Formats: sequence, structure tokens, C-alpha cells
Amino acid sequence: MTTSATDRGPRVESPCVRKCTLDSDDICFGCFRSIEEICAWGGADNTRRREILQQAAVRRETKTRRA
Repeated sequence: MTTSATDRGPRVESPCVRKCTLDSDDICFGCFRSIEEICAWGGADNTRRREILQQAAVRRETKTRRA
């Protein structure tokens, strides 16, 4: 796999906080990633990992507003 300019640098670390419990939509209560995103994380490049983190942040913000 070729590394793109946006993928250079150290690997983006997992946001896992070891609170792995899924809600009814298969979203983790700890990191707010979907089950599909959690499964894809290991093979994802930094660009994809950043996308996943951004989507998780939106979910976290949305859930926080509802609470």
C-alpha cells in the first residue's frame, strides 16, 4: 500500500476506553464508534481512522445534547 501525504506520520491511536458495550444501534458507549468502524480500525490507514474519529465525535456530541 502506498502512503499518501495525508497518511504520513505515526498511526492514529484507537479511541477505545475499554467500555465496550453497544447500544441498540450498535454504537459503542465508550468510544462512539459503530461496530463496523471498530472492526475496520485495525486495517484502516490514518486517513480512514481520522474519518472514523470525526464520525464518532459527531455521535458523541449528538448523544451529549440529548442527555
